Amino acid sequence: MTRAVFLDRDGTLIEEVGYLDRLERLQLFPWSIDAVRLLNRAGFTVVVVSNQAGVARGFFAEPFVLEVQGEIDARVQAAGGRIDGWYYCPHHPDAPVARYRRQCECRKPRPGMIRQAEADLGIDPSRSYVIGDRWLDVQLARNVGARGILVRTGYGATEERQPPDGVAAEAIADNLIAAATWILRNGQSPAG
Repeated sequence: MTRAVFLDRDGTLIEEVGYLDRLERLQLFPWSIDAVRLLNRAGFTVVVVSNQAGVARGFFAEPFVLEVQGEIDARVQAAGGRIDGWYYCPHHPDAPVARYRRQCECRKPRPGMIRQAEADLGIDPSRSYVIGDRWLDVQLARNVGARGILVRTGYGATEERQPPDGVAAEAIADNLIAAATWILRNGQSPAG
């Protein structure tokens, strides 16, 4: 089983713009592709896990989530990087769109997306990391036995000042490239 780095999408891999509802609002952070390539070269499987409640709230349709994934994938691949898997949760318990209104196992911090990636890609969560700009990303790591890193981009700087009881990050980094560098400096070797 392989080690992975699970990345949150909005605020971690791409700039946080509220609900991303138009492709022209998509902006990768300038260091995102370098961070993905760095993790690829170190032998990590790179997977994006993202809550997409905008679908449940009716702000955009589910195919738009796939369109954004395709655009990010194209940009990363054009620069020599690779995202190995994409998982998203379109649900919300208070959704105005009835078919998406539910308590589910895939909405972070619940483990459903990582459990699916584990099955699909042969990932060992206990040898993996979750990087995100919210404490729920760190809680997700804890819920699957991975190590969680909070980044200060997106909502991270605000979140850092308000840690929930009983949830601690393995590290807090300025951004995704700093988190990737921390993993390579402080983590075990990809084979370990």
